[in-house]
Amino acid sequence: MDLRSGLRTLTASLALAAGLMAAAQTDTSSTPQTPAPATPAEPAAAPAPTPWKIGPMEVSGFLDGFYTYNNNNPTEDANGKMNDYYNFNQDANQPALSAAKLTLNHDPGPVGAHVDAIYGRTNRMINGSGQLEYVEQAFMSFKPKSWKGIEIDGGKFTTFAGAEVIEAKDNWNYSRSLLFAWAIPYWHFGGRASMPVGKAETIGVQVVNGWNNIRHPVGGPTIGITSTLVQPKFTWSADVYTGAADTPGQVQNGYRNLFDTTMLLTPNAKINAYVNFDFGQQTNKPTSLGFGEKSRDDWYGVAFAVHDQFAAAHAGTVRYETFKDSEGYETGTAQALQEFTGTYEYKWKYGLLGRTEFRHDWSSEATFHKANGKMTDQQNTVGIGMILVIAPKR
Repeated sequence: MDLRSGLRTLTASLALAAGLMAAAQTDTSSTPQTPAPATPAEPAAAPAPTPWKIGPMEVSGFLDGFYTYNNNNPTEDANGKMNDYYNFNQDANQPALSAAKLTLNHDPGPVGAHVDAIYGRTNRMINGSGQLEYVEQAFMSFKPKSWKGIEIDGGKFTTFAGAEVIEAKDNWNYSRSLLFAWAIPYWHFGGRASMPVGKAETIGVQVVNGWNNIRHPVGGPTIGITSTLVQPKFTWSADVYTGAADTPGQVQNGYRNLFDTTMLLTPNAKINAYVNFDFGQQTNKPTSLGFGEKSRDDWYGVAFAVHDQFAAAHAGTVRYETFKDSEGYETGTAQALQEFTGTYEYKWKYGLLGRTEFRHDWSSEATFHKANGKMTDQQNTVGIGMILVIAPKR
């Protein structure tokens, strides 16, 4: 399938879904009436949308599909016809479903629950077999009023680290950054607690089974310490994860550390920006019986992004980042990766969101696959993502 036909297929499918959603609902908006001269009054505020519910659980979801053209034209034999170093929009030169998601949520009052069921490429990337395969998150919450904002959660939940999240609709760019794909975990299993400190800061502690693990059969737990400071013009978050992490397939004692911090700048309602820095380290040492080899692997990087909401339905974002995988522990090759991404976004009514994106990746090594079986040190892609948000207020 060529670029034009792939885009036409993907866009038509999601537009049809948007039309069906629009037909199923009545537009309750109206033009405010001019008040009588004798009794001037402001128009009444529009009522808040009524959540969709199944029992006590609020229901929402989304569909996310994409098409990406890769000028290297990687083949199935070369690398599985994939965009190298991407994650959720990894398929090259073919339309694909990134994610179909259903969310059930009940805010703690004092007991709550949250479940995200997910299907598609995103699910296959974040979950392996035996890892609650079709569940992105599933946790219980406890937040009594007498605890003054303290909340305790237990189960499977996404990581606090990173400037981006798994859902494309909640990010500025459609493709995820190198740091999100390679420097940090996707999720954890265990317990976490958060507590407000004053009016601006929230701190938290987590006790989890490492990175992207339901079970952690050897070693101890991973400890996470989180902090978020919210001010009118900026938000600063800093997170540390540290704990046992044996290298898969090897009998040795492993330990993994991660420091992640993001500064989100919000000078006004239209222009936002962030700076994200990550440093990770994996150390391994021989066991008491002498098995395994002593090693230390580091990876680190920084990302910058600027987002401009230049009109109600239009936005643009540029992102640049560099990622150094010193010993090749994360990507499989010791290299320095860089990427630049430009994204245009348009929001239709009834929850349909479209993004068009150009991305240029390059490396200090020839690690990008080409159709002729050769390797190159760069990759250019042009993609479109279409997201249909299914919720009462979209």
